[in-house]
Amino acid sequence: MMKIAFITRSTIYTSPGGDTVQALQTARQLAAIGVEADVLLSNETIPYDKYDLLHFFNITRPADILYHSKKTSKPFVVSTILCSYAEYDKHHRKGTGALFTYLSEDSIEYLKTMARWLRGADHLASIDYAWKGQRKSINEILRRAKMILPNSESEYRRIQQTYPCKASYTVIPNGTDPEVFQFDEKIKKNDRVVLCVARIEGIKNQLNLIRALNNSRFHLILIGAAAPNQRNYYKQCRDIAAPNISFIGQLPQDELVSYYQRAKVHILPSWFETTGLSSIEGAVMGCNIVITDKGDTREYFEDNAFYCDPSDPKSILAAVEKASSAPCSGNLRQKILKEYTWKQAALKTLKAYQSAAIA
Repeated sequence: MMKIAFITRSTIYTSPGGDTVQALQTARQLAAIGVEADVLLSNETIPYDKYDLLHFFNITRPADILYHSKKTSKPFVVSTILCSYAEYDKHHRKGTGALFTYLSEDSIEYLKTMARWLRGADHLASIDYAWKGQRKSINEILRRAKMILPNSESEYRRIQQTYPCKASYTVIPNGTDPEVFQFDEKIKKNDRVVLCVARIEGIKNQLNLIRALNNSRFHLILIGAAAPNQRNYYKQCRDIAAPNISFIGQLPQDELVSYYQRAKVHILPSWFETTGLSSIEGAVMGCNIVITDKGDTREYFEDNAFYCDPSDPKSILAAVEKASSAPCSGNLRQKILKEYTWKQAALKTLKAYQSAAIA
């Protein structure tokens, strides 16, 4: 049996995000096809000799990857999950964050990494990272990786534009679990219910979403916890919200089903999305999808979604109005069931492992 070490950020459980779902679900589905994948935190002591291959997540956190990949000669692959915070950081942060306007994206990520370390919010695995910086560290990892595993062709093109490299790659799509998200066609959708499932933080843009739907005919339900370092943003969202806006904390996936089931629209008006896992979940539960026009979303959703400009509340409201009045997209649901499940992701991941082991 092939044994894989999934090495993830140390905060994957305390500050869960899309990478949490991706790692846990892929590991579970790999186990179902005979591959043992242990999900390990980057601040753990890892017995490398137990494993045939190391699998890292988040190329934008290169310090962890540098440290562990240099402690062993084991081959490794990287799920890049290259999310760009550039537009949000440069144009929409307030206070000291406004200084980011003058910095490159790599410099911004370097400062954020060092700041997390200095305030004790995360560990700094690799001292090399402190002097190499973000860009050199990522370039080194891309040179040494046996393979990179972007979530879309669009993401791979962005990697090549930002960090030109000769790394082999295999696209591993994000997915959903149809066993959990079982849509009941007999239950009628409520065309006034709009759902947004996401951690509440600036890049997800709930503030402009609230501005767009405040005092409208829609009932907006926000499901998600405040990001640990964005309590002020969460408070700002609460402060401006009209009575038609509801806040619900983070929920386990099985408890999301009833919300997806009755909502006609699911929306992620983010400043950037590689995919938006909750958009996939919403689509498989029969919701019409409103999403940002920034990132890799069009590769997944093509013409089966309603796109909005995250900077413009009027654009957000117009997209929600269209999605609410349109018939539910059976085509998108069938496409996701066929192409974007965690089982499909696991099968493609196994093929990537086999190719990496031979290379």
